[in-house]
Amino acid sequence: MGHDIRDLVKKSRSYRRFHEDQRITRETLAGLVDTARFCPCSRNRQPLRYIITTDPEKTADISACLSFALDLPDWGGPVVGERPAGYITIVTEGECTPFTAYDIGIAAQTIMLAAAEQGIGGCMFGSIRKPRLRSVLGFPERYEVHLVLAFGYQAEEVVLEPVGPDGNTTYWRDACGIHHVPKRSLEEVLIGDEQQHPAGDRNPGLGERVCN
Repeated sequence: MGHDIRDLVKKSRSYRRFHEDQRITRETLAGLVDTARFCPCSRNRQPLRYIITTDPEKTADISACLSFALDLPDWGGPVVGERPAGYITIVTEGECTPFTAYDIGIAAQTIMLAAAEQGIGGCMFGSIRKPRLRSVLGFPERYEVHLVLAFGYQAEEVVLEPVGPDGNTTYWRDACGIHHVPKRSLEEVLIGDEQQHPAGDRNPGLGERVCN
């Protein structure tokens, strides 16, 4: 069944609580990586490498290497039974260029959208106890960790909210445990919109291209 990309993006939220007993196979996560490897990247260097983890003991150990919600300081993260069922760790080997961060973001979001299409929830983690994670996964020093992507069948509801007049974008949980995520309006994120400026104000350097 097809998905409208807008609906898929709205469905792909940052979930932090899962049905831990509903495991995800290595083949499923490898399929997500298989989709991401087709993504464009700077100079087509394809610097990213991926470590898949689905073993219950190791996934529990990885959970202890992550900070799950910096804006929820009173929450210590998911308890046993709510932890992710699988992880994809994104690493690179050798020297990175300034554009590597873009490559990582493109690949990670593609993986998250592919997971959402299959009804799998996920969350990206950049706040990582890297030495501890290296010990858990046992990969060589030449690899640098960038992101950890968590996956599972979500056990929480995430609701998108408009950003209020105070401009606060901090997410929160209500008394029922529902996770609320404020999002800015289209009008707020659009700047320099042509409807706000006469046609004569446009940069003449951005006109029709002339080929010699």
